Amino acid sequence: MSKVLAVMMAGLFAAGAYAQGTSQEAAPQTNTKPQQRAQERRADKPQGQVRPQGGDTANTAEGSGGLTQNKSTAAGQARANTRDDRRRNKDGSVRKMNPQGGTPQ
Repeated sequence: MSKVLAVMMAGLFAAGAYAQGTSQEAAPQTNTKPQQRAQERRADKPQGQVRPQGGDTANTAEGSGGLTQNKSTAAGQARANTRDDRRRNKDGSVRKMNPQGGTPQ
């Protein structure tokens, strides 16, 4: 009985392995219509031209940390300059600076 069961299980595994075949990931399709169109578009592009670098990195000065002077940064700096006048203690004296230093300039 156990030999028959072992043979049947081996046959079941063999049939399952045979039925699977190859998947698209194991053997990708080549020369499909979308792939041919993409290759044609790539071939039609003019050769030798370099596209400009994207983003705003080309517009910022080196060493500026990526910040350029505009209205919002100017307004923020003006608020930081007048912060001591706006933040006073209840008795009217100027608050002491934070010993931790706050945000570095």
